[in-house]
Amino acid sequence: MPNGAVGKGWDMDRREFVGLASAALVAQGLGGIAARAAIASAPLKPMELGLLIKPYGAPEEKIRRVHDLGFTNCFLSLDGYLGGFTPAVAREIGDLLDKYQVTATTVEVVEPKPLKWNFTEGPSTIGLVPPKTRAARMDALFQVSDFAKQIGVKQVQTHCGFLPEDPADALYAGSVEAIRGVAQHCQANGQYFLMETGQETPTTMARVLRDVAMPNLAVGLDTANLILYGKANPVDAVDILGTHIRSIHAKDGRWPTNPSELGAEVLIGKGLVNFRAVFTKLHALGYTGAVTIERETSGPQQIEDVRQEKLYLEKILRDVMA
Repeated sequence: MPNGAVGKGWDMDRREFVGLASAALVAQGLGGIAARAAIASAPLKPMELGLLIKPYGAPEEKIRRVHDLGFTNCFLSLDGYLGGFTPAVAREIGDLLDKYQVTATTVEVVEPKPLKWNFTEGPSTIGLVPPKTRAARMDALFQVSDFAKQIGVKQVQTHCGFLPEDPADALYAGSVEAIRGVAQHCQANGQYFLMETGQETPTTMARVLRDVAMPNLAVGLDTANLILYGKANPVDAVDILGTHIRSIHAKDGRWPTNPSELGAEVLIGKGLVNFRAVFTKLHALGYTGAVTIERETSGPQQIEDVRQEKLYLEKILRDVMA
């Protein structure tokens, strides 16, 4: 089914489903990672709100926060675990997801460093484009793909970098081949590989989708990044990337005013993203994946911001999905 669809017409509450599934798996003697992989397929409502978290260093606190804020799903940003994706870590994360009845929809890594999130050093440090770090970044994505398989997550996402707009650019062919290599690894693990929007125009990303030519290569739409990098309006990006979109980072921002620095990320509703238009277009295209809030603040302020953003997006989604 397109866009991460889990099927329509179901009427069981997701938490009830998870509880019944857990009991059934235990009764069958199916436990551990196998049970978690099965439970990970518990249905989410179309365009159900989730939260991006970085669990490294405090996994229970972060996963409990997802539950306590009223979300049923999360996007796992896992850079801190690179080089240490052990079976023990898989059990810990899987057990915590089970404990708090949270579904992990997607995993992501962007490291190893260096990473410079700006216009001057970003092109040579971000993603799979820079040749110096390409092999290490591919290895990191192989690691997180294998880890995701252990915990039953079917989507792996990353920033592929400042993909050249000119297909004759010397970096283009190598970038396409690297993306194909990661997509092939993910395909062997039964996963989609998602390119996160931001550093490239949507047209360039569409060209890469065509040239890589892998059926499991898709798009993670970050609504704010397209604006922060000065590349596109996210409403128009949906028209270009269409049904290739399989995940969404709900985030807001403003255009860059300093040609060396990205635009400013701001509280959802205070920036330039027209979420109603984005969600309406995606719903019409049949998108049924999660809508993941990403707020790049920290501490108590981040929690308060997420609460406000959740209320703001819930109202829009109620109208769009009515």
